[in-house]
Amino acid sequence: MKLIDIDVWQEIFNTIRKNKLRTILTGFSVAVGIFMLVILLGSSRGLKNGVENTFSTEASNSMTVSGWRTTKAYKGQNSGRRIRVNKKDFRSLGKRIEQIEAIAGRTYIPGDESISYKTQFGSFTARPVHAAYKNLIKYTLLKGRMMNTEDEKELRKIAVIEDKVEESLFKGEDPIGKYIEINNTKFKVVGVYKSAGQNEGNRGTIYIPITVGELLYNTKGDMLEIGFTLGNVTLGASMKIEDKVQSLLAKSHNFDPEDKSALWIDNNIEQTKDFVQTFGAIESGIWFIGVFTLILGVIGVFNIMLIVVKERTKEIGVRKALGATPYSIVRLILLESIFITAVSGYVGLIMGVGVLELVGRFDIIAKLSSDVAMFFIDPQVDMGVAITATIILVITGAIAGFIPARKAAKIKPVDALRDE
Repeated sequence: MKLIDIDVWQEIFNTIRKNKLRTILTGFSVAVGIFMLVILLGSSRGLKNGVENTFSTEASNSMTVSGWRTTKAYKGQNSGRRIRVNKKDFRSLGKRIEQIEAIAGRTYIPGDESISYKTQFGSFTARPVHAAYKNLIKYTLLKGRMMNTEDEKELRKIAVIEDKVEESLFKGEDPIGKYIEINNTKFKVVGVYKSAGQNEGNRGTIYIPITVGELLYNTKGDMLEIGFTLGNVTLGASMKIEDKVQSLLAKSHNFDPEDKSALWIDNNIEQTKDFVQTFGAIESGIWFIGVFTLILGVIGVFNIMLIVVKERTKEIGVRKALGATPYSIVRLILLESIFITAVSGYVGLIMGVGVLELVGRFDIIAKLSSDVAMFFIDPQVDMGVAITATIILVITGAIAGFIPARKAAKIKPVDALRDE
């Protein structure tokens, strides 16, 4: 098909000028279809980024175990018994779970925590942990260093603080090398990090060596949780590991292995799988809505082209009487359909991308609602997907125009000239 034919294009533009309202309404339905698809896909990405940022503070290949309460009587033990994981469990899991890459424990500071720097005080969370704990969390190191095994072995009173702690206590002063007080004990700040998951409930966390915490606060080997990262394991394998952990600790603490309430096991591999499935379903729903909207736009093009053929029946008859071929009639109608669809689709694409860019650049969601902004971050659309959708729309628009064009090509000159 010859696209660059000045006479044909002049005729197409003349037809469009004569029927401005009809063309605008047709193009509007197509543009809205692409616009809505882009906005929906961008919103889906923004929601996904927000949920990941808020909740994905832990490594996706990690598993954490903490004690809870039994709900079943077992071997002379009453229900309601408090289970606490401990050092013995830490060593046992490290030896018995072969897929473990890194393992770390976290203990606690009894009572209230008083944390200060000079005259500045803050309400933060101090966590005595193993150095390997950094493998369980998602973070970005901003200054200094993270904790290491030498800090544990040598009982160094050091602290790695979150950026929220730095902002609250140091007021612009460089914290590296300075001393903060945790319950009247001085700790030297060696690093500042930013957590991958920022949410309003996180007051700011400080990490200190677990050995120092055990010595200062006499936690007697009890731990709040034991966490570990696993090698390249599937969801099914992670569930088997979860069952093995349940069995090992049930034997160690003498509770029913079937009592799932005795332990709190957080399997991030399973949660990641659920997360992927959930957003896969959301994106599928969005595609369905978007494609349905596009189909409505294409139907609009089809109907308009039928009207065009009807209005130009006599003109087409005259053309054929003067020797116009069916091919030239098909080309004229088809090019008009493709032109309207392509231009409208491009306008809708640019408008959708522009709106997403404005929302992201000027942080409009945060200005409207900070609570919503926590779950809606950096809404973007894959340009490859958007352009592909536009191309598909143009192709379907061509198909929508081809059917009326074929009908026009079959019109007999005599019948056309008799048409009223």
